[in-house]
Amino acid sequence: MKTDFHDRATGALMGAFIGDALGLGPHWYYDLDEMRRDFGDWITDYTTPKPGRYHDGLDAGDLSQAGYILNLTLSSLIDQGAYDEQDFCHHMDTELLARTDGTPYSGPGGYTSQSIRDVWKKRVDHGRPWGEIGGHADTTEAIERTLAIAVRYAKNPQRLSQFVASNTMLTQTDEMVVSLTVAFNAVLGQLLEGDELDAGISDRLMKKVRQGILPFHASSGNTSSSDDNVSSIMSRAGSFASPDALLTPGYIARAVEDDAIAIEPASKVSLVYGMPCAIYHVLPAAYYLSARFKNDFESAVLHAINGGGQNQARAMLTGALVGAQVGLSGIPKRFLSGLKDNTGILRRVKTLVEQAEAEISRDTEAEAAE
Repeated sequence: MKTDFHDRATGALMGAFIGDALGLGPHWYYDLDEMRRDFGDWITDYTTPKPGRYHDGLDAGDLSQAGYILNLTLSSLIDQGAYDEQDFCHHMDTELLARTDGTPYSGPGGYTSQSIRDVWKKRVDHGRPWGEIGGHADTTEAIERTLAIAVRYAKNPQRLSQFVASNTMLTQTDEMVVSLTVAFNAVLGQLLEGDELDAGISDRLMKKVRQGILPFHASSGNTSSSDDNVSSIMSRAGSFASPDALLTPGYIARAVEDDAIAIEPASKVSLVYGMPCAIYHVLPAAYYLSARFKNDFESAVLHAINGGGQNQARAMLTGALVGAQVGLSGIPKRFLSGLKDNTGILRRVKTLVEQAEAEISRDTEAEAAE
């Protein structure tokens, strides 16, 4: 399915918001029989969380805190016309941390994750500055919020990688997590350029590595520095020791294309790669569903949701990747109409995409003038 950049970029971010909201009701059911008792054999739409469950008090179509934070990133990018880390941190201080109290069931989205509670404790309780409060959470939360950065800088992979890495390390400093986060957004950027998630995507990404465009080494190995402290990681952010994070999507897409390999139903990908929240469980499942259902947004996100476990992150990231491939025009209308504040969200998304397009146009004109 061929789409233009505006359609693809808008589809990616709206797909992420839709995936997040779809996961609100059935979030974190690790007993699939229990999830089916509460929501039926197959979840097909937005649902309201059950009393006493995560996000209790919210309604079908609402965003979780992950969607809320993505909205903060989106707002900061629009307000500043570019990625401005100081402004992003101000949004986090005033619109997120000020509205939470460090406990799980507080703040926007009805539930605050462990890593954000850790940020709250260091920033609010201890008064530590941004840049000194990152922790070791191995989750996908940085990917979820930096999707907007990937859209804004899709046509400039170097800046995309730089800004995503820097933003990630505000809350997560583990180099593996940073590497996987940058890689996912590089994949998204590739799809926004009109590529698709197939067996050759890793080769195309590695070509950019060899050209010095993406900040990964061309072959596996240790970094030249033996200093593993946070300041060392930050100083060499974007110089990752291994390209493996870029190789994963190509291998998974190859498995999708191999008739001898079958996961049926596709929702059981959660059992193959794991249901927990860690990034190394969520990403392979999202890549699999996004490669298998590259032209079928509905099937992709619903299989992500019906797999249980950390289905919200799985659906959010799958929604972004498939949304980038089918475009906004390929997303079923009912998912758009059922999303709360869909008009406002879509307006902000389109504003960001227009800013990205304007910069692309300026860069093109500058290259032509040289």
